[in-house]
Amino acid sequence: MCRHLGYLGPPVPLREFLFDPPHALSRQAWAPRDMRGGGTINADGFGAGWYPPGAATPIRYRSAMPIWTDSALPALAAATTSGALLAAVRSATIGMPVTESAAAPFTDGTWLFSHNGVVRGWPGAIAGLAGDLPVEDLLTLDAPTDSAALWALVRGKLRAGWPPAKAVAAVVAEVLAVAPQSRLNLLLTDGAQMVATTAGHALSVRAGGGAVLIASEPLDADPSWQSVPDGRLVVATPSRLDIS
Repeated sequence: MCRHLGYLGPPVPLREFLFDPPHALSRQAWAPRDMRGGGTINADGFGAGWYPPGAATPIRYRSAMPIWTDSALPALAAATTSGALLAAVRSATIGMPVTESAAAPFTDGTWLFSHNGVVRGWPGAIAGLAGDLPVEDLLTLDAPTDSAALWALVRGKLRAGWPPAKAVAAVVAEVLAVAPQSRLNLLLTDGAQMVATTAGHALSVRAGGGAVLIASEPLDADPSWQSVPDGRLVVATPSRLDIS
């Protein structure tokens, strides 16, 4: 069912999220604590997207391999500093491809997107929703997966001028209406704000000191971590956190 995280705040090395903490994303890949029955390990790829200082568009690094097998990533994460990051490790749903292009984050322009969960009844359940998208968007999906399709639905609303929080919330509501029991923890950022949802899966937030960190599971034992209840929309900037 995947694990993901997003960070906004002062620039720091990526290793402070991917490797250094006792329950960093790389550890969550092979020893997750709260998958809620959605698998036992996240070994079907990983990805990270970050915004270089002063840049509006992100750089993305993805692989179809388990994050712990990438010998270059620890050095890259130590040498790369950013104030905005979205990263994920993947546990592929049975029947979906294990390819680099299926790993989050998905991106378009300034945006990075990740999905932690599963669309029940895929692909038929959301065929009607997908049918409202431009054919070109469907033909250019990163991968034939539920996560890529969810990104296409969110992206379509963003391109139509919807505010990010409204776009994400609407997609979750629309998908749950046609595919009940889906797990739809979405995470979206443009490097300035983050939007996240809890729909069937775990999420925690840590905010303060001009920074905010959203993660499927807390990275450490810091008491400032706050568990987000199910059915919530999280909107965050480095200085503001709203959970509704």
